[in-house]
Amino acid sequence: MDTSRISSFVSGLWDAEIVPQLVEYIRIPNKSPMFDAQWREHGYMDQAVALMASWARSKLGAFEGAALEVVQLEGRTPLIYIDIPAQGVQGKGTDETVVLYGHLDKQPEMSGWADDLGPWTPVIKGDKLYGRGGADDGYAIFGSLAALLALREQGVPHARCVILIEACEESGSYDLPYYVDHLADRIGHPALVVCLDSGCGNYDQLWLTTSLRGMTGGNLTVQVLEEGVHSGDASGVVPSSFRILRDLLSRLEDPHTGTIVPKELYVDIPAQRVDQARRSAEVLGTAVYDKFPFVEGMQPVTDDLTELVLNRTWRPQLAVTGVGGMPPLDSAGNVLRPRTSVKLSLRVPPTLSGAEAGRFLKELLEKDPPYGAKVTFDLEKDGSGWNAPALSPWLEQAVAEASQHYFGAPAAYMGEGGSIPFMGMLGEKFPRAQFLITGVLGPHSNAHGPNEFLHIPTGKRVSMVVADVVARHFQEASKA
Repeated sequence: MDTSRISSFVSGLWDAEIVPQLVEYIRIPNKSPMFDAQWREHGYMDQAVALMASWARSKLGAFEGAALEVVQLEGRTPLIYIDIPAQGVQGKGTDETVVLYGHLDKQPEMSGWADDLGPWTPVIKGDKLYGRGGADDGYAIFGSLAALLALREQGVPHARCVILIEACEESGSYDLPYYVDHLADRIGHPALVVCLDSGCGNYDQLWLTTSLRGMTGGNLTVQVLEEGVHSGDASGVVPSSFRILRDLLSRLEDPHTGTIVPKELYVDIPAQRVDQARRSAEVLGTAVYDKFPFVEGMQPVTDDLTELVLNRTWRPQLAVTGVGGMPPLDSAGNVLRPRTSVKLSLRVPPTLSGAEAGRFLKELLEKDPPYGAKVTFDLEKDGSGWNAPALSPWLEQAVAEASQHYFGAPAAYMGEGGSIPFMGMLGEKFPRAQFLITGVLGPHSNAHGPNEFLHIPTGKRVSMVVADVVARHFQEASKA
């Protein structure tokens, strides 16, 4: 395999076709179902599926026997299923399967975009493509096919490849288990799983994700009255719903340090992950935290860089992501409000059950309500995290060499703070599979937030790495 030809082919395809496709994809406001209850009626998800499926079909002629199907189970979001038979050589190694995964649904708009940018307004500035979903995770189907097309261009053999692109990941992938079960016989037993929905510590080298946190969360509501009343009349008599809610949250989170209080939400961090966190902190330095758009004078929770890495990868952390029951400032009268609601997002360690964490959280918040207030916590989501199995020697070597070839720097390993429910599911179903989890979400790319961007050179290089690793997988499988 000629790595320079891989580089040239992939880069050319990205420039000529993939970036223009992503520009059109960004224009589509196909928010995940959790953020668009009328996603079916709006039809945006179908538009995104049609765009990706049309481009992919136009490329499948390069692969003998390849097929694409948009699978649509009743009442569920669609899924793009692409099956590419083993190419190039018959015999040993052709009975193994490589699964390449991504998603096409998007997070909501979020406020704070720059004046010349917007979630559904694709803008290219230098080597960055701005807009919602390009990096998280619209590029995955294009990058996966670019990798396989680069191998075909050289006649490099590879094992059977299955590409799965779901449309529910940003809502917790609640539809995906049904599709995995529905397609189980067709998917087979993956020997290698490639996921392009993760992050990178910088844009200078390949980053492999070694773990993913799980999550649980929902809506916490405290109600004290049937209707709002004059604050001058009721304050000091009727407890504030906001104060009670604040008290309840202190059961979960220390308000002074942000540390999660209950020991039930922690796990013992494996020694290897602690060591990897230390090495990642050494590589990144202050980029561990200064990638975030802090206001002037703001500091991270600690100046210990290793602790910061562990905090965002192996420790539980709480974010309050929404609020209800509060009027806007310009229409807030002197009223003691009847209720306050907040949306909680609790990240949990990779090896802690998301379902068990959710049950614990509900009991913790609802029991013994102060003053007898009406307290409800409605669970919306739960998903367990994932801790990667040890890399096989061939994969570790392949990753190291690919990073040097296409990035010119050694590969790096680090956990990620986000969740990819598909990884935990596949890890349970296929415990013998090897995993290559990587992505393009690096410093300032700001997935889920304003000014999200795809770093185009990293997208290209990740595609090149995938091509290299898929080819190396076939070589290894052929020895068995």
